[in-house]
Amino acid sequence: MTVIAVLGTGHMGAPIARRLLAAGHQVTVWNRTAARAADLVALGARQAATPAGAVRDAELVITMLTDAAAVEAVLFGADGAVGALPAGTPLVDMSTIGPDAVRDLARRLPAGVDLVDAPVGGSVGAAETGELRVLVGGPDAAVDRVSPVLGVLGTVRRCGPTGGGAALKLVLNTALVTGLAALADTLAVAGAVGVDREAALEVLAASPLGAAVARGTAGGASFAVALAAKDIDLALDALGATPAPVARAAAATLHAALDPSADLATLV
Repeated sequence: MTVIAVLGTGHMGAPIARRLLAAGHQVTVWNRTAARAADLVALGARQAATPAGAVRDAELVITMLTDAAAVEAVLFGADGAVGALPAGTPLVDMSTIGPDAVRDLARRLPAGVDLVDAPVGGSVGAAETGELRVLVGGPDAAVDRVSPVLGVLGTVRRCGPTGGGAALKLVLNTALVTGLAALADTLAVAGAVGVDREAALEVLAASPLGAAVARGTAGGASFAVALAAKDIDLALDALGATPAPVARAAAATLHAALDPSADLATLV
């Protein structure tokens, strides 16, 4: 049993905490909206009033937060976790904040606190069933230490030094976003030439867009358009002036979406 603090119990943080509880770990949770942790408390989690309170006795801390600003506030803000982290406790950031932000975070942590970046591939359903792809970067010793816990959540893929997991996550999400945007355009062509949507999807499932078809028609996924837009913007920031017309067009589509809170599959 490991004593774990989970900071952020939203769409992904909550099923992650449930998996850890089911595996027999002692879990303390914190969420900005405290009521969202009620189900976890009913399952045996402890609830803390502040991030600092959540991590005081932790042997491992997991953050699963919206963006870099949220990570900054939870770790370094008022009652933030960093000031209360026990020496030697690894911090596993599972948020998607990009490799530059991860490396900056690692430099600012107290001596003896190792950062492991571990964003995930997969949505809520995969988190519930322990089938996430956990993309892990960080010092080898720290990764060795946290891998048994992360293995409860899915398949752990080592991605090299600090920031390696965050970098591969941007690659993965760029493929996801551009693939779904390409599928949306392809279905628009199908409509324009009189091809039934279901017939088009059936044929496209065996095409190079097969993975996009599977994601675009999947139930139980929850990856908000706004979050996808944030991730593709991180990728474009990394590209700088490098031409990437497909990614830039996909980003424009996301930013123009009528419902930023809807799942990414609404693109198609």
